[in-house]
Amino acid sequence: MSDARAARIAAVAYPYEKRTHEAVDECNLCGSSRFVEVARRDRYGFPALFQLCATCGLGFLSPRLTAAEYAEFYAAVYRPLVSAYHGREINAETVQEEQRVYARELVEFLRTALPDAPATVLDVGGSTGIVAGAVRDAFGSAATILDPAPDELAHAAAAGMETVAGFAEEAELGDRMFDLVLLCQTIDHLLDIASTLRSIRAWVAPGGSVFVDVLDVEFMALRRGSIEGAVKIDHPFSLTRETALAFFQQAGLSPTAERLSDDGHLGFLLAPAEPAEPDWAELARAACELRRRIWHLRAPG
Repeated sequence: MSDARAARIAAVAYPYEKRTHEAVDECNLCGSSRFVEVARRDRYGFPALFQLCATCGLGFLSPRLTAAEYAEFYAAVYRPLVSAYHGREINAETVQEEQRVYARELVEFLRTALPDAPATVLDVGGSTGIVAGAVRDAFGSAATILDPAPDELAHAAAAGMETVAGFAEEAELGDRMFDLVLLCQTIDHLLDIASTLRSIRAWVAPGGSVFVDVLDVEFMALRRGSIEGAVKIDHPFSLTRETALAFFQQAGLSPTAERLSDDGHLGFLLAPAEPAEPDWAELARAACELRRRIWHLRAPG
């Protein structure tokens, strides 16, 4: 890390080590407690322990911030910290241009991949509503945004969308169902991927679809030149294509189309299916290979 970047991050003055943390006792995907410590700090320089499940290859932080700490982190620290890392202002206003580019690409993918135009859309972790708004405008859908950030939801509400404040893991939507549920660049921020995907499966109307994209941890480690460069305290989980597909299978979601974006996100369009157990033997083999490959990407010292 450059001295200038380190100084900007230090100026944010976030005392990560002193915040309240919790240990992860079992893998959110396979339930195993056999973990391999892979890295001891993240891209910001915080002393974050990054683990890989030895049984299935899921990556995660342990210990990690508690749910209450993450709520405070996203309310006051997340945007300033990311701004310091990149050396430019990133907030609810400036992030919208990047979201517009992302939204245009997603809409083009959905035009060819969706079986039917969705009448209703739920964007989980939908931020300012730029992505859901683009989908609404492209397909004539009614859009709902679920997000924990009040300032970002205010932008979505001003654009005429229904907003629901809260985290995906705790959302109470009753028996409502949607033709399309989006989970865009959000899955690694969750504290419980398995239960959130089960909730999303329940929110999908018959014949509906789900779009989820995953930032491949190995891709990012290669791009950043180290596994530490791919680890972030704001990503409690780090996935690969194999672990993502296993989560989907468990939740009862089956891929119907895929895309790969330039920034390393793997996008999956999914249809409701019967939940099933993944091929655990194949996941164990892939986990062993992943450990071998990324071990060589550890930063020295």
